[in-house]
Amino acid sequence: MPDRDGTSSIASLRSSPFDGSGRLLEHVVALYGAERAGAIYEQLEALLERYCTRLAAEPATGNSASTEAARRALTERDSILITYADGVTQSGVAPLRSLAGFCRDRLVNLVSGIHLLPFYPSSSDDGFSVVDYHAVDPSLGDWEDVTGLGRHFRLMFDAVINHISASSAWFQGFLSDHPRYRDYFIVVPERTDLSAVVRPRALPLLTNFSTPSGEKAVWTTFSADQIDLNYHNPDVLLEIIETVLFYVAHGANLIRLDAIAYLWKEFGTPCIHLPQTHRIIQLLRGALDAVAPQALLITETNVLHEDNVSYFGDGTSEAQVVYNFALPPLVLHAFHTGSAAVLSRWAAGLRLPSPHVTFLNFLASHDGVGLNPARGILSEDEVETLAQRTVAQGGLVSYKSNADGTRSPYELNINYFDALSDPHGDDSLDRQVDRFVAAHSIMLALIGLPGIYFHSLLGSRGWPAGVALTGQNRTINRQKLIRAELEADLARPGSLRQRVFGSLAALLRARNGEPAFNPYGGQVVIPCGEPVFGLLRQSQSGTEAVLCLHNVTAAAQHVEVDLGAGLGSGDYVDLITGREIGVRSGCHLVLQPYEVLWVRRRP
Repeated sequence: MPDRDGTSSIASLRSSPFDGSGRLLEHVVALYGAERAGAIYEQLEALLERYCTRLAAEPATGNSASTEAARRALTERDSILITYADGVTQSGVAPLRSLAGFCRDRLVNLVSGIHLLPFYPSSSDDGFSVVDYHAVDPSLGDWEDVTGLGRHFRLMFDAVINHISASSAWFQGFLSDHPRYRDYFIVVPERTDLSAVVRPRALPLLTNFSTPSGEKAVWTTFSADQIDLNYHNPDVLLEIIETVLFYVAHGANLIRLDAIAYLWKEFGTPCIHLPQTHRIIQLLRGALDAVAPQALLITETNVLHEDNVSYFGDGTSEAQVVYNFALPPLVLHAFHTGSAAVLSRWAAGLRLPSPHVTFLNFLASHDGVGLNPARGILSEDEVETLAQRTVAQGGLVSYKSNADGTRSPYELNINYFDALSDPHGDDSLDRQVDRFVAAHSIMLALIGLPGIYFHSLLGSRGWPAGVALTGQNRTINRQKLIRAELEADLARPGSLRQRVFGSLAALLRARNGEPAFNPYGGQVVIPCGEPVFGLLRQSQSGTEAVLCLHNVTAAAQHVEVDLGAGLGSGDYVDLITGREIGVRSGCHLVLQPYEVLWVRRRP
C-alpha cells in the first residue's frame, strides 16, 4: 500500500521490468500526482505484463510474413496505401476480403503497408465515430480478414482516442448514470469560460444530454455524435492503452493517433497541444517500447508546421512518424503558380530531431487538404487563392471559427487530381496526368515514408454525387469502387486509371530499390530556379545519392546543375525511365513541361 504521500510505493515500483528508466512512472506521476500514481501504475504494469505474454506467445496473431516485415526498420522499400476497408467491393465478398484480393494482385512489391481507415463499428463520420474499439464492423468482415491482409503488408490502424461514439456502451453507461462511466466524459459546468478553446471546425463545442441526474453539457469537439473522452480519469487512459496494445496483438505495426492534439482538456486554456497531451503520447510510446518495440506511433495533427513537428518530442520520446501536413497545400501552390520557390524554402528548413524519426509524406487522404499547416508559410492571400481555385475546379471549402467570430477556410475538399487541373478545362489528358505524376514524384522524393491515397493511386476524379448523398464535403473524395469496373478501367489502354496507376507504379519501383530514398537518410534542396524543385537525396551512409528535378510548370525549363558535385563523376542515368544522361560533370538539362528526372551515377 502507498504511504500517505505515495512516495514509498513509488520507490518500490521503480525496479519494474517494464520501466527500467522510470519514465513510465514519471509520466503517471506528472499526470495524476504522487498520491494516486502508485495504484495507477500497478494497473498499468499488470496490463503490460499481460500483453507481453500474449505478444510473445502469438506475435501479430501468427502472421509470420507481416511479423518479419514489421520487425525491421523502415527503409526505402516502404510506402503506405491509405484506404477504407470497403474502398473496393465485389458482390458476395466481404469488403475486407475484396480489398485484400485487389492489393495482393496489384500492389505487392509496390507498397509495403496498408493504412486501414477505421473499420470498427461506427455511427457516423465514415468510421471515426467508433462504437466499439475492439470489434470489426461485421458489414466489412472480421478480425481474420484484417490479420489476413497483414500476411502480405504492414498494417496501420487508427486509434480514434480523442472521442468515442454517442452510441458506444461507454457513453450509454454515462447517460444512464452508471457509476463506472460517470467520469469517462467531460461535463462542463454552467458559465465556464471556454473562450480560449481552439476550435478546429465551425461547430458547437458542447452538446446537451439528458441523464437521470439532470441535463448535462458534454464536450464534443467534432460533432454531437463524437463525445470527447476525459483523460483526467486514469481509468480512461488505461482503457486506451489496452486498446492500443490490442491493435498491436491483431497485427498493427503502425498506430495512427487521430486528432491527438486535442486530447487533454483544461478549462481556461486553448485545450490544444497541452503538456499533458504530450505526456500521454510519451506514456503510450513507453508502453509500446516495453512490450512491442516494433510498433510505431504516428501523430495526426493538422496544425501549424511548428506545432506539428513538436510531436516528435526529443526524437526518442514521442511519435516515430509525424504527418507532413504542410506538404499538400504547398505542392498545390507550386503547381498553381508555376513557382517552387516557397516549397523549396520550406523543404530546405525541414529538420528532424534525431535519426530515429521521420515524416509521413502525402498529398491526398480521406480528409481534404488542410490549410492551417500552410499558414505562416503562405500568406493569407495565397491561402485564400487556393480556396477560390478549389471552388472554381468544382471542389468545396470547409471553414473554422475564429476567436473574433469570423470564419477562415481550413480545408479544401477536392480530389487532388482535380485540384491540380486547369479550372478552365484547357488541359489535355496527357498534360493533366503529367502534372499529377510530377506532384507525386515530389512527395515520393522527400525524406520520409510516403503515403498514397487509394483514389490517387487509381486516378480517380471527384465524386460530387457522394456529397449530395451524405451532405458532407469530405465525401467528394471517398467513393466506393466496384472491383470489376476498376479492373476493366485499369486494363483499358490509355484510360486515366491505366495511365496514372502505371506512372505511379513506375515511380514506386524506382524508389523501392534506391538506398538514397531511405526515410532516415539525408536531404539537400538544390537551387534550380523558381520553376524547378531540386532535391538531392542521400542514403544513411552517405555513399548513395540521387538528384531529383521536378518541373512545376507547363513550359520547358533549362537547368544548369553540376551533377558531379552531388553524385560524383561518371555516367548518369534517370532512375524512372532508365535513360542515359550523357555527361560526366557539369550539365545543362532541359526539362519538358512537368517532366521529372531522378538522376544517379551509373554503378
